[in-house]
Amino acid sequence: MNFDLTEERQMLQDSLRRFLRDNQDGLRASTRLGDAENALGFDAGIWGKLAELGVIGALFSEEDGGFAGAGFDLTTVFEELGRAGAVEPLLDTAILGGGLIAALGNETQKELVEQVIGGELHLALAHGEPNSRYDLAQVETTAQVEGDDIVLTGRKAVVINAEAADYLIVSARESGAAGDEDGISLFLVPRDSAGLSLRGYALLAGGRAAEVDIDGLRLSADARLGAAGSAYGALKWASNRAEVALAAETLGAMEAATELTREYLLTRQQFGRPIGTFQALQHRMATLLIELEQARSAVINAAGYLDSSAAEQALQISAARNLIGRAGRLVAEESIQLHGGIAMTEEYELAHIAKRIVMADHRFGDTDTQLERFIDQSAA
Repeated sequence: MNFDLTEERQMLQDSLRRFLRDNQDGLRASTRLGDAENALGFDAGIWGKLAELGVIGALFSEEDGGFAGAGFDLTTVFEELGRAGAVEPLLDTAILGGGLIAALGNETQKELVEQVIGGELHLALAHGEPNSRYDLAQVETTAQVEGDDIVLTGRKAVVINAEAADYLIVSARESGAAGDEDGISLFLVPRDSAGLSLRGYALLAGGRAAEVDIDGLRLSADARLGAAGSAYGALKWASNRAEVALAAETLGAMEAATELTREYLLTRQQFGRPIGTFQALQHRMATLLIELEQARSAVINAAGYLDSSAAEQALQISAARNLIGRAGRLVAEESIQLHGGIAMTEEYELAHIAKRIVMADHRFGDTDTQLERFIDQSAA
């Protein structure tokens, strides 16, 4: 089987890598905690240029107004973002938010996808809750029909990109009990809606998120995405795509950490020669390279199964995320160990890359959760 990129994907990779390399300063400023000039958690100028390059459009199918949208298009884009340390919210605005609108929205709602692709609109998925852990069906926020209105009440946790979003896509239960797959609906909620309050904060690995309190928020029925109580399937589909994209982003970060470590070993002198010539360190570096190639194979495999059945997707994505989580932690820890104290300083890029690798494992399901999912799917 040929795993080489197609000509179109190679062109996309080359142009994106060149752009990210030329804008490293802006990208790295966005990853630093407490940067007052990046209150939104990313560089708005870089976001606009990504849209101009067609990067956002590459995440959507032609049917939805883009020009690609397949699994390998996602991994091509996100591997480059991970390598550059970019925190621009492509995953939240395009993969999750835009993907859900494209999957469930009516003609009027789908017009928002065009604005997303053009870089004019930001979205955030407000789905996770304090008690939900990694269970997509664990939704306690309620949606009650009162006359012509729908009233939402509840709380959402760690909503990434919420402060920058023009709309939040809020999940709420219209029927059933918490944990039931049936009965979950999604609603398009303007960020400045009455009854919606945000408490934002910086994330350890860069970017921003918010706790979202929803108290008697009133919406008209046309704010609902799709049929009442039937959003779980679309949520699972978008989550699968997001997990593959996150795995590719982590792979890119692992590549960056490994390359920084290789350069350091060839530069740092001890006893009159580069420390990379010491056999013990060569063995440790070889282990990192082996883990990196295994991670790459896992990402390719997961991307290839994005168009398969739901059960097969779940099995392969869980396997990939489990491997990426374990290999990523090893790469992060060993890179720091091989560097020594400099790797822990705020000024050195590896410290921020390592944070991103480790924290990526805690989104959508950590290594233990992914292993449990893999076992459940294997037994089904």
